[in-house]
Amino acid sequence: MSTAADPSATETESPRPAPSPVATASSGAAAVLLAVAVAAAAVNLRPVVTSLGALLDPVQEGLGMSATVAGLLAAVPPLCFAVLGMAAPALARRLGPITVVTAALGAITAGVVARSFTGSTAVFLLLTALALAGVALANVLLPVVIKRYFPDRVAPMIGLYSMALSVGTSLAAATTVPLAHALGGSWRLGLGVWALPAVLALALWLTVLFGRREKNGGGSGPAPAHVRLPILRSRTAWALGAFFGLQSTSAYSTMGFLPKIYHEAGVSESAAGVLLALVMAISVPVSFALPNLAARRGDQRLYVVVLGLCGIAGYIGLMLAPGTVPWLWAILVGLSMCAFPLALTMLGLRARTPGGVAQLSAFAQSLGYLICIPGPILMGALYERTGEWYLPLGLLAALLVPQILVGLRAARARHIEDEAVR
Repeated sequence: MSTAADPSATETESPRPAPSPVATASSGAAAVLLAVAVAAAAVNLRPVVTSLGALLDPVQEGLGMSATVAGLLAAVPPLCFAVLGMAAPALARRLGPITVVTAALGAITAGVVARSFTGSTAVFLLLTALALAGVALANVLLPVVIKRYFPDRVAPMIGLYSMALSVGTSLAAATTVPLAHALGGSWRLGLGVWALPAVLALALWLTVLFGRREKNGGGSGPAPAHVRLPILRSRTAWALGAFFGLQSTSAYSTMGFLPKIYHEAGVSESAAGVLLALVMAISVPVSFALPNLAARRGDQRLYVVVLGLCGIAGYIGLMLAPGTVPWLWAILVGLSMCAFPLALTMLGLRARTPGGVAQLSAFAQSLGYLICIPGPILMGALYERTGEWYLPLGLLAALLVPQILVGLRAARARHIEDEAVR
């Protein structure tokens, strides 16, 4: 079996880092540029999904999608993340993580632009998958870039990354519908406009890429040593994968269906988009502060429990009274979705080296997104069968119980290198 297909066989790098933009005192400007590039990339990792969620009804109508197919569309992101995430470490070893992230942003840009012009549901799904392939690679490798090039600032950089990701998510949720209306009511332009920040991020990463080539002689130099970790033997890795999968189920189901849930409860289409934006905006300050707070504690079990309970309360509120104090349910669900930056923080804390983070990130995210795939599809099918959101939202509330349980195991202070022994 190839290493691309088997995360447990992925080779990880030794603690000795490769030459980097922060390796010398003269590279301060390069470090700042890379930090800005990380934030710019993070901004583009969710609008592919949340812009579509905000315009799901007109997209369904325009392309003739059923509710079940729309649920499949919501499941495409985790499918792409699971499949492509496993290939990310091998690609990073062969080409370098900065090269792969740059190519990933190119795929995001191309997919977002091209899907806005197709009239075919199948082609729309394929082009969305292209953009999400780029998101998948960046998902896995941005934490690796942070661990490698900012080894002494992992927590604040994860905070910056998480905050930028939340900003992009909330901006897309809040402004996609108004932008579509301002551009003549076209859902195609409302989706396609999100290629603009992707182009900007791509330009930044091209600058980083070519700057590194010039400085490091085209990336030449001694190849780093590699150490194999049988990660399948690590209980912490499995727990992190399950935690990642369950929180992703909630996140992608929410991003895909929350505007529709609110709209059917009597909230206007624009206000429903703003409420989804509120869900994401709540995580902006929390995503910046949480990694630093979590890194200071020996373990992160308290945060696992608190965030899970917030989600249970929020989904029950949406299930029973979605039109009553809708902002309160949005806040609670938004707090629950801060399990994502918590999971990213734990990925960085549960391994000692950039290579260990690469392997753990690929394994946990790939396993997690495989676990996540059935959730949005099942939500769409349950809604189509019942015509109501009671069962789908009850499912999301119930899944937070096992999320808390596996999160308690993943949050214990230990390293996979100590567990994944031969």
